[in-house]
Amino acid sequence: MEDILDVYERPYDSLNPVVCIDETNKQLIKETRIPCAPGQPEKVDYEYERNGIADVFMIFEPLSGKRDTIVTKTRTGIDFTHALQYTSDVMYPRAEKIVLVTDNLNTHTTASLYKTFPPEEAHRLADRFEWHYTQNTQAGWIWQKLKSE
Repeated sequence: MEDILDVYERPYDSLNPVVCIDETNKQLIKETRIPCAPGQPEKVDYEYERNGIADVFMIFEPLSGKRDTIVTKTRTGIDFTHALQYTSDVMYPRAEKIVLVTDNLNTHTTASLYKTFPPEEAHRLADRFEWHYTQNTQAGWIWQKLKSE
């Protein structure tokens, strides 16, 4: 935990941004009843049809307020590595090193990079990040706690 606290105390550095990545899944629902007619009061109904799930990756840089999301159909190591590639190449292409804070889920490792990409690309991406892991299942939890104090 001290490692993460030290990371969160670093001053803002645009060339070495501190970036938190976490994901969650959300149930997708579809309304099943016919909506009310125009000019009628809105009606809220409890009935719905399950329409699958989606995984949402949140990429958040606390000190700048910059954030982005990626929505995927699954929650695998491959999805995580594509989120890392997006973070590296689209969000922070000019960063020298991206200070990554994420939870310790078994897919949040450099090994997932090597399962997804050719060795050269996996190595390039692994070197783009300075890896830090929380023991909590939400990478931004400590940041939110510190910010509220």
